[in-house]
Amino acid sequence: MRFFATALLVLMLAIFILTSAGERQWPWLAYLRAFAEAGMIGACADWFAVVALFRHPLGLPIPHTAIVPHSKERIGIAIGRFMANNFLSPRVLADRIRDIDFSGCVARWILRGGNARNVAQRATFSLQRGLRALPRDDFNAFMSDAVRRGIEAIPAAPLASRLLSLVWAHGEMQTVIEHMLSQASAALAKNREAIKSKVSKQTSRLIPKWIDGILADKIISGLTRILDEMREPGHPWRVELAATVTRLIDELASDPAMAVKGEEIKAKLLSNPQIASQIDALWVGIEGRLDEPATQARLTEMLEQLLVATGERLLNDERIHSGVNRWLRVAVLRAVAPRRAEIAGFIRKVVENWDTETLVERIELQVGRDLQYIRINGTLVGGLVGLLIFAIARQFQ
Repeated sequence: MRFFATALLVLMLAIFILTSAGERQWPWLAYLRAFAEAGMIGACADWFAVVALFRHPLGLPIPHTAIVPHSKERIGIAIGRFMANNFLSPRVLADRIRDIDFSGCVARWILRGGNARNVAQRATFSLQRGLRALPRDDFNAFMSDAVRRGIEAIPAAPLASRLLSLVWAHGEMQTVIEHMLSQASAALAKNREAIKSKVSKQTSRLIPKWIDGILADKIISGLTRILDEMREPGHPWRVELAATVTRLIDELASDPAMAVKGEEIKAKLLSNPQIASQIDALWVGIEGRLDEPATQARLTEMLEQLLVATGERLLNDERIHSGVNRWLRVAVLRAVAPRRAEIAGFIRKVVENWDTETLVERIELQVGRDLQYIRINGTLVGGLVGLLIFAIARQFQ
C-alpha cells in the first residue's frame, strides 16, 4: 500500500511535467495540470502527516513529529484508562459475564478427550514433587501434629455414638457376635479333652474319673447348647444386648458424663507415646506409599474418576450448574472490578516498557494500510479540489 501511494504521487509528478510541456500546444491540458499539481500537494501533505505519526519526516527533528514514540507514556495511560472504564467497570463486567457459561465450559473441557486423565496425572505429579520439595522431617512433624489436633478437636463420645449406631444399624456387630459364638462353640469342641482334664484336677480325688468325664461332658454340652440358643435373634440375651447397645448409643450422644469420660479416654490415648508414635508412623507410611508407582496410578485413577463425575454433575444437574455459574460470576466480579486501577496501571507499565521501535512497528502494522489509503485519498481529493479551484478561477479571468 505504501508503494501504491508513492507510485500515485510519482504519477501525479509525471502528469504535471508532461502537461506543463504540452500546455501551450493543447490549452485544455491546463486543467489536467492543475489536477496533478494539487494532487502532488495533497499527497505530500498527507505523506508528511502519516510519517509524522511514527517518525521524523526525512529524519529532520521537526516539532510535533514522531508523535507515537514521544507519546508512549500517554498512550499507556490512555489505554489503561480506556480498558478500566470501558471493559472492567462493574456494569460492563456484570453484563458480559452474565452470558458466559463458566461451569458448562469447564465441564465440557473436562469430559473432552483425555483432559481429565491429563489433569489427574499432572495433579499427582505435582503432589509428589511438592511433597519431595518440602523439608521431610518438619513436614512429617507438622502433619502428625495436625492429625493429633484434628483428633483432639472431634468430641469423642458423639463420634463413638455415631460410629456405634452406624455399625449396629448395618448389622456388622451382629455378624461379629455370630462369628464369636461360632468360634466359642468350635473352641469348646476342639478343647473338650483339655476341659475334662481341668475338671478332673479341680474335683476331689475320691470322685471316680468316669464321673469327672460325665461332669465335663455335661458342662461342655450345656455351654454349647447355650451358645447355639444365643444365635437366635429372639434370645433374651440378644434382646438385652440390643437394648444395652441402644442405651449406650443414646448416652454417648447426650449424656454429659459420658462426654467427659470420652474426652478423658481420648486424652489418655493421645498422651500415650505408643499411640503418638503410631500416628507419626501412619503419616510416614502414607507419604512413603505416594512414591510407589501402583499408588500413583491408583491416585491418578481416583482423581480422573472424580473429575469426570464432577463434569457430568455440572452438565446434568441444573441446580449445581446454575449455582457454580452464579458463584463464579460473583467471584470474577469481586476480584476484577475493585482492581480496575491496578489493572490499568499494569497495562500502562507494560506499554511504557515496550521498545519504542517495537511499539511503532506494531501500531503501524495494525493501522498502516488505512494510513496509506489516507495518502491515496489525499492525492485524489487534493487533485479534485485543485481542479475545482482552477476551473472557478478561470471563469473569473
